[in-house]
Amino acid sequence: MEKKATRESYGEALVELAQKRPDLIVLDADLAAATKTGIYKKACPDRFFDCGIQEADMMGVAAGIATTGKLVFASSFAMFAAGRAFEVVRNSIGYPHLNVKIGATHAGISVGEDGATHQCNEDISLMRTIPGMTVINPADHVEAKAAVLAMADYEGPTYLRFGRLAVPVFNDAATYKFEVGKGIQLKDGNDVAIIATGLMVNEAMEASKALAEQGISARVINIHTIKPIDRDIIIRAAKETGKIVTVEEHSVIGGLGSAVSEVVTETVPVPVVKIGVQDVFGHSGPAAALLKEFGLCADNIVKVTKQVLGK
Repeated sequence: MEKKATRESYGEALVELAQKRPDLIVLDADLAAATKTGIYKKACPDRFFDCGIQEADMMGVAAGIATTGKLVFASSFAMFAAGRAFEVVRNSIGYPHLNVKIGATHAGISVGEDGATHQCNEDISLMRTIPGMTVINPADHVEAKAAVLAMADYEGPTYLRFGRLAVPVFNDAATYKFEVGKGIQLKDGNDVAIIATGLMVNEAMEASKALAEQGISARVINIHTIKPIDRDIIIRAAKETGKIVTVEEHSVIGGLGSAVSEVVTETVPVPVVKIGVQDVFGHSGPAAALLKEFGLCADNIVKVTKQVLGK
């Protein structure tokens, strides 16, 4: 299976978008080679601006550009785009509800050797708290490109989360359709629902195959839009399976698991068990090894799901 990092998908999508949108402006904070906005810079040098290592200032610049009616994408690592610049994102972009798209790359534990200071496991939680902010976490190359193109036509502030690590491309570009706020059921099942986001979606699919070999029917749902979340698909899964496991490369506090739990407790109270980063900091190491260590892999999804069914 082909593998590709969603940050590369982001850069490619911006170039494709530039051909349709002459009003597109892209900003970066001295990380264009890593965020892959450098691909856009090479194609459209007159519509790219490097703001330097000043992430908060960059968000202010993006807000100003948005007030002129142009489409602006502001890019940096998730730790800086969501963390360091949070106050400016909240007050200068979120509060006036400006049409700024934040392209946040290098999210989660899979940043690997960059270590705890750069492994942002809190960004979904932070962005979810901003009123009116749309939060997107695509699962593969096809979904990431489709999300960028779709959100360019979507009015309002948007946080797009991309990864550093190359991940399997499982969606078919010829048939895939991105719809903001709509979850996707990838596999049917009646014993338990595994709800995943981002690079954990492929791991959830692999886990479902292993569970099927053991006679366990696991429904797999991809939630690419964490805010606004697809309440209907979650409620239906809760009613029809009675048990939910959520999987995310993010803290179990405030992310996908929390969003799903909020829906379930209000409507169909069933057990929701969260797989994610368990209220700890990461540390330096190879991405694949870290994902396994923190339980963000198919083997652990199988283990936890069987424990849930055992209860």
